[in-house]
Amino acid sequence: MMTGTMSPSRHVILSGCSGGGKSTLLAELAGRGFGAVAEPGRRIVAEELLGDGGALPWVDLAGFARRALDLAARDRDLAPKGPWTFFDRGLVDAAVALQHATGQAVRITLAPFPRYHHSVFLTPPWPEIYAGDHERRHDMAEAIAEYDRLLIAYGELGYAPIVLPKIPVKERADFVLNHLGQC
Repeated sequence: MMTGTMSPSRHVILSGCSGGGKSTLLAELAGRGFGAVAEPGRRIVAEELLGDGGALPWVDLAGFARRALDLAARDRDLAPKGPWTFFDRGLVDAAVALQHATGQAVRITLAPFPRYHHSVFLTPPWPEIYAGDHERRHDMAEAIAEYDRLLIAYGELGYAPIVLPKIPVKERADFVLNHLGQC
């Protein structure tokens, strides 16, 4: 089981289905003055598209997941200080991707890292707002399969997954902050 240096951690994960509104929610929370860390995967894909593309998730999922783990660990080390810092995905998401690609157990991958806040907010599949783009090339079925893997993994790791309602972003941010006791 992962151990943490903060109890409870002030680092909160936004996870869930691709295209479910995580980045939009992160921007809303940042606009309210909270620390915000962008998704490692999106940053890696943007960089890889400018280079040789060897670690793109649709080319080498294991290589991509390893890079995402490294970047998510660095993000934790450099995270803004404050009452709450929100992460668009993080170490657990990368570990789940690595397990999917290689079979390496999530618990083993995460053993050296501190835990995030026990509440994890997941965006559910939301076909009405889902859109593929240059950096998100998988379809809705693949996004739902990933969501299912994440929901199971967070629960098995002892986190409290909270599925966000399909409501406008300002209301979603209020929902998150109310849950965290900050409104």
